[in-house]
Formats: sequence, C-alpha cells, structure tokens
Amino acid sequence: MASGTKKKGKSVSDLRAASAVNKRQVPWGTIIAVVAIVALAAVVFGYYIVKSAPQREQAEREEAAAAFQPTPKNPDPSKDIQGVVTQEITSRGHVSRADRVAYDPEPPMGGPHDSVWADCNGTVYPQGVRSENMVHTLEHGAVWIAYNPDKLDAEAVDLLKVRVEDKPFTVMTPYPGMDSPISLQSWGHQLKLDSAEDERIDQFIAALRRNPNTTPETNATCTPPPGAFNVDSPPPFDPSEPGKAAKPMNYNGGGAVAGQPGAGSGSGGKAPADK
Repeated sequence: MASGTKKKGKSVSDLRAASAVNKRQVPWGTIIAVVAIVALAAVVFGYYIVKSAPQREQAEREEAAAAFQPTPKNPDPSKDIQGVVTQEITSRGHVSRADRVAYDPEPPMGGPHDSVWADCNGTVYPQGVRSENMVHTLEHGAVWIAYNPDKLDAEAVDLLKVRVEDKPFTVMTPYPGMDSPISLQSWGHQLKLDSAEDERIDQFIAALRRNPNTTPETNATCTPPPGAFNVDSPPPFDPSEPGKAAKPMNYNGGGAVAGQPGAGSGSGGKAPADK
C-alpha cells in the first residue's frame, strides 16, 4: 500500500459555508442610505415647492394687474378700479414729533405729516406705526397696506405680506380699530376691502405706487436719514382721539393754515430731512 496522506472529502458544513460565501450578498446598508437620501431630497424639494408657491401666485397676480400701470393716455388708472376713493390734498406741512394731526379719513391718505418718513422699502411692521410718519411715505410715492388684526386671520395677513416684502415703495402695518379688514392708501387715494384675495389690491399697487402723476415727491426715497427712524422700534400707532391741540388737515407748517392770510398751498415748513 502506497504511503502518503489521504485527502479527506469536504463535509456538508464546509459545502454550505462555501455556498454562502459564493452567493451575492444584499448590500442592505447601502440601500438604506440611498433610500434615506432620496427621502430627504423629496422633503427638501417639496418644502421649496410649497414655500415658493405664494411667490409664484403673487407673480401671476402682478402680471394680471400690469394693465393698471399708468400711461400717458391714462395717468391715473386707479379711476378704473371699483371702490377707490380720492381726496384732493394740498397741505403737506411738517409737524413735530410731539404733534398729532386730525386726519380725515382714517387711515389717512395724505395731509400734514412728520418731517421724517417711515421706512417703506417693502417693510412689514408687526405693530402699528405712528400715522404722521406713515403719511410721509405716501408723499414719497409709497402704497401703504393697513389691516385690522382683529378682522383678518394669519393666512390672510401672510397673503398681504407677499404683496409688500422686498418690494420698494410698499409698506404694511396693523391698524387696530379700523372699520374694514383692509385699507390701501396712496397719496389722495384709498381703497377699503374685505378680502386679502381681492385682485384690486394688486391693481391699486400697479396703478399708484410711485405714480408720477399722483405722487407729490416723485424723486424721493423710502430710506429715512441715518438715525432718524428706528425700523425695529418705530414711533407707535396712537388709537386715541387727536384732541383739540391736533393740527388740522389744512395745516401747511410754520403755523400757517391753508385759506388764511400768509398760508401757502405747498409743503410749507419743509424740513431738511425731506428728500
């Protein structure tokens, strides 16, 4: 019998182990990671779709309202907007920070005002702002959207915000106690509405924001002089009655009242901050 080592045959367990190694293993770790990345991407993509929807809708509203922009043949298209009320306002006198003006109507759409204007660079104020500062923004060509916080829900307020945010010469404030949910003002023009979805909001803005035919100071800015107006802590809105010491609507500054001897018809008492 020949000498040597006899090779042993493979056992059943060895064959099973070899078979398991040879089989292609499922990369569960990689699959889970890929699924997680895809799910995250879907969430992020969906978030931006939802977030950008109001902006897209607003762009569509503005495009539809473009027909109301002023032209040489139609210098004041707001006349074609149902519900717009106009008022001839010739007095633009400046008052001091301690003064109040007996505005009529409310919110005011023009008249005497503080020498410093509120910031109106697409600014949305969370609290009411002193009317005398707000009226000055109208003189510069801004459209002021005022709303009654007790008559609008958060969704409606957000719908108004997209009309204002990042849009120069547009400004928005609460106006507690107002008789309507929404009121739009430009110099000598006003439109009161019930719904933030009303297409007339965009028509009013298109027709009157910086309209050179209705704006008293067409080359003015919406940025107040440095240190003159605190956007984060503006002069607060005062809902109380102005009182007997209030300046009348025909006040022209420097004590002059329109219609009396020595009273001018322009913006008497113009302060250096007005530019």
